[in-house]
Order: sequence, then C-alpha cells, then structure tokens
Amino acid sequence: MTQRHPFHNDVLMFVTTNTKNRRPTFANPAYAFEAVDCLYRLQGIHPFFLFGFVIMPDHCHFLLNIPAPYTISQLMNSYKTGLTFDIGIGPLWQPRYDLRVPDDGWSTLRYIHENPVKVGLAASADAYRWSSASGKYDVSVLS
Repeated sequence: MTQRHPFHNDVLMFVTTNTKNRRPTFANPAYAFEAVDCLYRLQGIHPFFLFGFVIMPDHCHFLLNIPAPYTISQLMNSYKTGLTFDIGIGPLWQPRYDLRVPDDGWSTLRYIHENPVKVGLAASADAYRWSSASGKYDVSVLS
C-alpha cells in the first residue's frame, strides 16, 4: 500500500519510520550499520540529497530531498524492503512513515542529531555512531 502525499520530490522532507511494534532492532550494532549502509547504497539506485539522518534503536529519521523523477514513496519502499531483506528478519517495519516539510531545515537537522542525546544514548550528538552528526558519513550541505 502506498501513502498519498501532496508532494513527492524536489522539496526538503523530514521522514520518520518506525520498526514494527517499536522493537529496538537497531540496538544491535550490525543491524544499525546495515541501516546506514543501505541508505547509501540506495543513493546509487534512486539518487537523492541526504542532509542528515539518525538510526535510533526503534526508528529512523531522515532529512532529504529527492529530485524528479524519483519519489519519496519509491525511496521509502526500496529502503524498507531492501533493509528487511539485507538483515533477514521480518516483519521489520510499521507499514507507513511520517513525512513533514520543515519550515527550517537547520532546526530539523538539529532535532535529528540531538535525538540520541535526548533519550540518553549518547553524551553528545557527535558521539552517537549511527548519525550523520558523528562525522563518519558523507551528507549534502543545506543551503
């Protein structure tokens, strides 16, 4: 089942997707690593601009922009299906995802990066390994 949105691409999008029953699947470092790796492999298939992300134990946040002709529906379907296949457990995800168009991309990015700190998973945003704030991953620059 696809979700209906008034926009599909060429706009800054803040996306949140949850694991099934909010299971802490990505507390397992091997699964968290694969969640990040899958995100970057997906850029080779459906090119998009990734401004930031965080892989939390039971959900993921992404700040991105998808140029036409690809859509957010295609991207999320590919990501969720591909990651489920890659780690070999399922069902992995809740069926839908939350999509918002932020007024302020920098504030949204700060929210994403501070999420692990807020729940006590890291002392600082850059100390959380499964986040673009860690400095370990390539991301686009917000303009």
